[in-house]
Amino acid sequence: MAGGDLLSQAGESIEWLDLGASRLGILNGFVSDHWQLYQQLCDEIDWQQPSVRLYGKSHPVPRLTAFYGDDGVEYRYSGLTHRADGWPSTLQTLNKRIDSLLKTGFNTVLLNRYRDGSDAMGFHADDEASLGANPVIASLSVGAERRFVIKPRHNKTQGKRELVLQGGSLLIMAGKFQSEWLHGVPADKKQGEGRINLTFRKVIA
Repeated sequence: MAGGDLLSQAGESIEWLDLGASRLGILNGFVSDHWQLYQQLCDEIDWQQPSVRLYGKSHPVPRLTAFYGDDGVEYRYSGLTHRADGWPSTLQTLNKRIDSLLKTGFNTVLLNRYRDGSDAMGFHADDEASLGANPVIASLSVGAERRFVIKPRHNKTQGKRELVLQGGSLLIMAGKFQSEWLHGVPADKKQGEGRINLTFRKVIA
């Protein structure tokens, strides 16, 4: 589904930012008992801390990660390869609920666990070829709120923009968002509680 069709499909409960051909929407309160879900995921998910190579040196990423989805689906980014081996029941239920809203047919979910405000995500775009052109990505946040910052990749006159992602909120990135914007979750030393972010996506190759 093209990102521009999401508004009519999902209804007016999603608040959309005015970003032109890029699509960025937020639906607060998608999960009401998000702290319970946060704790459940902390306990049940097989969390890992992979390392990436930068300038010839290996560095652990500043967060914990996990990857699930349809059997055998692989997703590669930042020199890392993830291979899905099925869906835990909790994640499968969430995926079905999101699909009932967006009709996107997601086949994987990448989880990032921010243990406190020291864990972060640098600016990047989810623009891997395996996601296809103009992918739709749904990002569910549970636990503590965190800042979500975006900045243009080309038109520097637009400047940065910022959202506060509340626990239980669903963020939708679509249209030309990945080709026109970078996004990240900066460190926040004042935040002492944890957050888990689940990004549902469709890997096509």
